[in-house]
Amino acid sequence: MTARIPVRPFRSRDWFANPDRADMTALYLERFMNYGITPAELQSGRPVIGIAQSGSDLSPCNRIHIELAARVRDGIRDAGGIPMEFPLHPIFENCRRPTAALDRNLAYLGLVEILNGYPIDAVVLTTGCDKTTPAQLMAAATMDLPAIVLSGGPMLDGWHEGELVGSGTVIWRARRKLAAGEIDEAEFLAQACASAPSAGHCNSMGTASTMNSIAEGLGMSLPGCAMIPAPYRERGQIAYETGRRAVEIAYEDLRPSRILTRQAFLNAIALTIAIGGSSNAQPHIVAMARHAGVEITPDDWRAVHDIPLLVNMQPAGRYLSERFHRAGGIPAVLTELLAAGRIDGNVPTITGRTLGENVAGRVATDREVIRPYGDPLLPDAGFLVLKGNLFDFAILKTSVISDSFRGRYLSRPGQEGVFEARAVVFDGSDDYHHRINDPALNIDANCILVIRGSGPIGWPGSAEVVNMQPPDALIRQGISSLPTLGDGRQSGTSDSPSILNASPESAAGGGLAWLRTGDMLRIDLNAGSCDALVEADEIARRLAEAPPPVPASRTPWEELYREKSGQLAEGAVLEMALKYRGVGDEVPRHNH
Repeated sequence: MTARIPVRPFRSRDWFANPDRADMTALYLERFMNYGITPAELQSGRPVIGIAQSGSDLSPCNRIHIELAARVRDGIRDAGGIPMEFPLHPIFENCRRPTAALDRNLAYLGLVEILNGYPIDAVVLTTGCDKTTPAQLMAAATMDLPAIVLSGGPMLDGWHEGELVGSGTVIWRARRKLAAGEIDEAEFLAQACASAPSAGHCNSMGTASTMNSIAEGLGMSLPGCAMIPAPYRERGQIAYETGRRAVEIAYEDLRPSRILTRQAFLNAIALTIAIGGSSNAQPHIVAMARHAGVEITPDDWRAVHDIPLLVNMQPAGRYLSERFHRAGGIPAVLTELLAAGRIDGNVPTITGRTLGENVAGRVATDREVIRPYGDPLLPDAGFLVLKGNLFDFAILKTSVISDSFRGRYLSRPGQEGVFEARAVVFDGSDDYHHRINDPALNIDANCILVIRGSGPIGWPGSAEVVNMQPPDALIRQGISSLPTLGDGRQSGTSDSPSILNASPESAAGGGLAWLRTGDMLRIDLNAGSCDALVEADEIARRLAEAPPPVPASRTPWEELYREKSGQLAEGAVLEMALKYRGVGDEVPRHNH
């Protein structure tokens, strides 16, 4: 076999085969050998391939990677690399308090330090649960070492009494049934448990499926990787192929900076709309782009609002990930977008081929799940970008606007897409849960529920609380959804057409801080505006009052997060971290 020569010397050479410092080399070799690896392996000149292990008992959606890592190792070894597995800070969306949003930036920091400080030449990023994908891609962009994404895959489809129940999505729907008195708490628990039948992340098009789809759309994973269900044999097979490819990109020096271009991110935005992706994609895409040195503006979201909804998957549609995978998955959707001229197929990808070459011949096999571009589930399915006197930026996911919601609020003759509503303001989710059923609030179908104190600074971290459901009394009357607005986020599995990610948030001086219950709001989706109908002098008077209280930080990281993180409009990144790019170009100085 002809010896391969890397495009540039591997970083691990400085640790294990430094010709100028034999004593230093011996120190590194000595301790790595204590678990059985040999000096010959480490000094062979073969690349060291890191496996960023995101699976653990604290991260059940990613736990499949504990098993998949063995197949990744097999692929790395068979391709001539040296695998080194290491842990990633755990991120578990459902369970982490006060919010898993805190962990995205923390996991990013930890991964940058590991990749910078240890003898790693390329890395396999193991993704799954919502924020594990952007956290690792942000770090990959900062380091700019060869990196490839391996998704853990979604769970098998959930079924309950003959009906599909999607993870996350079933929670919001069952909550409404519980409030209406249609089910009891035992049935609520049964439905929730039925939605999670196997290993893997959410089987609906929540944030997890969205972000893994985006990783594939960006060109950072092998074609088809995103939607293979975690228990399928193909998941182990693509883990093996990912390990093999990780060695090849080390030799080729194929870095994220060649793949994470502005056009790749524009492709990802278009893909997000076509699949009915999570509203959390907005801050995560912006965050990844900013770490890659790419600017994404509100106009970039406006420019593709007319892209249709192609994937019939909960919460915007009917089906779940298993059937979506069998229908062709992300490659089939990319094929539709390419044929319609809505994405650029010439962008490079981790395979060494272009995006168009990757998906050539990959067409949908189930048109009930993946619709043709010319015959979509819904036209103009993009995110609406809004602004007004309450905030400079917010988004609304239009693909989850139901017929009943549209009929009640957006179909007034001559005023289609425009409505006014009386604000009912809550200071955080505890306040909402405590008072939502208070008759004194007089909440009716002409109200908009507003929640503040839920952004990056106020929560801290930004909470998934904007998808508030109406009072139980209204739900029993058949009104299952009211307009909602907030400076936090909502679950990607939610079917609520909320105005969310409002920036600046109330804790940063945004207009929600001076909004009061009883104020009238005017929302014009045609003009992209949302304004409180309050006189300027009254606004000035309120601004002189004390702002809503913000809970104290309870850990050092919460304090640091609040100090260094920006707003959701800008991705809520650690602003001071953006100046660090291409960190992997220089090997850190040694300490012996």
